[in-house]
Order: sequence, then C-alpha cells, then structure tokens
Amino acid sequence: MSNDGAWISLFSGGKDSSWALYRALEEGLPVSRLVTVHPSEDSYMYHVPATELTALAAESVGLPLSEVDPGDLAATEAVDASAQGDAELEPLEAALVALAETEPGGIAGLTAGAVESEFQTSRIEAMCERLGCALFAPLWRREPSMLAREMLDAGFEIHVVQVAAAGLDESWLGRTFDEEALTELEGLNERYGVHVLGEGGEFETLVVAGPHMDRRIEYEAETEWDGTRGRLRITEARIS
Repeated sequence: MSNDGAWISLFSGGKDSSWALYRALEEGLPVSRLVTVHPSEDSYMYHVPATELTALAAESVGLPLSEVDPGDLAATEAVDASAQGDAELEPLEAALVALAETEPGGIAGLTAGAVESEFQTSRIEAMCERLGCALFAPLWRREPSMLAREMLDAGFEIHVVQVAAAGLDESWLGRTFDEEALTELEGLNERYGVHVLGEGGEFETLVVAGPHMDRRIEYEAETEWDGTRGRLRITEARIS
C-alpha cells in the first residue's frame, strides 16, 4: 500500500475499529487522525454505544480526533435500510473530503473494522473509490474466534457495553470480553447463532486498554435493561 498522503482511521472505540487501527500502525501505515461518527440509535452503518468516549481513546492513542454528527435522519427521505445507509454515509464522506484538503498529500487510505457486513463494506469501498484512496480492512472475512483470540493475545482489554441477543442477559453488561467469555459465546453461537464478534448487532464493545494506547480508560456507568436487551450508560469517564 502507498504511504503517500495521510491515513485516516474510522474509529468507534469498539474492538473492531480499534483492531483495524492497531494493525495499521503495526503495518507502518501513517495514520494521522481518527474519525468518529456519532450516530442515532437506529444506525445501519455505525457502532452506536459509548462513542462519546472516543475523545479519551484518541488522547490515549495520541492522535487527533474529528467527530461527525450525521444529523437527524428522520428528516431525510430514507425509507428503507439501503436508503438510510446511503444517507448516513454522506456526512462522513463530506467530512473526509474536507480533511483531504487540509492533509499534506490528501488522504491515502482509510482503516475500517468491517468483519462480514457487505451492507457496510460495499458502501465504504465505494466511498474510497470516490475519494481516490485505499481501504485497509484487516478483519474482513477472518475466522471470528481466531480473530478474537488475536485481539486478546495482543493485550486488548475489551468490555461489553450493549447486548441484544438470545443468551446474552444483563450480566454481560460491563463484562470483560476474555477467553472465558469467548468460550461462552462460541457455545451461544452453536445454540442460537450468536456471532462471536457480535457482527449481527448481538453485542457492542469498548476497548479500555491495549498496546496502541498509553493510558487506560476508566469509567462509571449505569445499567439500562428492558428484559431482553440493554446497555451501559456511561456517567463518568477519564484516562489514567
């Protein structure tokens, strides 16, 4: 891959985008900035929970952060998933076009944490074509359990911050995604079809520490649970 121009990391603070960033840095790609989209609750394109902590994560990683507000999609004419996905991408693309004008050499490439979603990846690939840049997606089509263990072996500390699937109860909220949790998820995959990386929206995560981070994210949270699904609502956070 070319190192001409800047590399931008599409970043949510979750395990997948964090792994894409980490692998890009390991490959020597000159990542100069993180970009976070703060989506609405019903996003088709983006990781939703705890994106407010990406500023702390960026500080720990040591890279500047650009934050994108996708606006109120309820006011758009998006009437189905495809149209909404396209509409959600527009503010991100506009932000990247603006960044390309400020980065020496423009944007050489983007990192993305896509694992299996053709819906998301096809749109990001098309956006990269329009921007004239490369896409680095090191998780794409990887075997999920093997990929999860690579994250753990590398020293990622991952917390579950949202769940919405059979077999994932309130006790999973705030739980560390470790080898024991992964083994349980493999069992839930066999029983209910739960994706061990949460690719189907079964759960969402937050990386609080890792080899690419100088300081750990500490947080306080309240649990929101409706009987079948729930999330952590972060009430206080800092890096230590």
